[in-house]
Amino acid sequence: MKPTRRGLMTGALTLAAMQTFPRLSHAQARRLVFATFTGSWEEAHKDVLVPAFRKATNAEMVLDPMLSVDQIAKVKASMSNPPIDVMLHDPGPALVAIDQGLVESYPVADSKHYADLISEAQVATGPAPFFQVVGMTYNPDKVKTPPSSWKDLWKPEFKSRVGITNLNSTLGTGFLVEIARMHGGSESNVDAGFQAIKDLKPNIAAVAANPGQLATLYQQGQVDIGPGNFNAIQILKARGVPVEFVIPKEGAIAFKTTIHIVKNSPNKELAFKLIEAALSPEVQEKLMNSPYLIVPTNAKVKMTGEIAKVLAGSVEELKKKFVFQDWKTINTQRSAWIERFNREIA
Repeated sequence: MKPTRRGLMTGALTLAAMQTFPRLSHAQARRLVFATFTGSWEEAHKDVLVPAFRKATNAEMVLDPMLSVDQIAKVKASMSNPPIDVMLHDPGPALVAIDQGLVESYPVADSKHYADLISEAQVATGPAPFFQVVGMTYNPDKVKTPPSSWKDLWKPEFKSRVGITNLNSTLGTGFLVEIARMHGGSESNVDAGFQAIKDLKPNIAAVAANPGQLATLYQQGQVDIGPGNFNAIQILKARGVPVEFVIPKEGAIAFKTTIHIVKNSPNKELAFKLIEAALSPEVQEKLMNSPYLIVPTNAKVKMTGEIAKVLAGSVEELKKKFVFQDWKTINTQRSAWIERFNREIA
């Protein structure tokens, strides 16, 4: 058969790619692409996970940091030839990606580390190599008595000193749901949460667009207390910002951060190996320590450092302090909640 012009061009491009990236083989026509989160997550994965993957596989990969919604949009736009091989998601977006058929089932039977994860992290559509933990953040220079309950945010002495985020963030939505549950509501009925946040208005100094912006407000001294992500707060503390993290007596809100092989990925084997590296106790132990302070899910990891000091001494002990929320129910109404929050609160 006479070669076509398109076929010659395709072959030339593939050869060029292999010459540019000599570790690429015919089986890996392009580098593995991992869509991680921006900020501290990108730094942690670049410093720890990527080197572990390269050492194990001798293959090239690239990090493509972006929000979950952008990951989903990119994969949906080109489902037959996705530009991403591995996605990272909080619980809400993860359910969207699963429902829309954008991810592969994880090959549990081939996994060396899946069985070592705590049960909450064993997710067949994509395991959870990390947890995000939300508790109370405060400035010890301004708040002399450490808070012990979410209810402390409503104290008169915190007038114009509380910082929260809007509901576009998992942090903001999780906070609303938890406040609703404290006042007799649930994931399916957050009216009590909305009313409580309306009552909180005199104390609210700012509604941040995202957790990163909220962290900046602490740096600038514009807020002194509010809900906060453990990892983000500890990074601020390491930079010299006067902040502390405490688990309220009602429990810390915990979010699974799941990792997924993208449907129709041309690099499924390498995607699996990347996720296996993320699940390994060696990688999780490194990410647990300063400056990353990412909460592990592998039960073989011994808690040390700031995580052991502030949160718990073991993964099993952590579970007793965690509050897990029903994100399948939350997702059915979240868009309406965001609109309502922007209308009534922000």
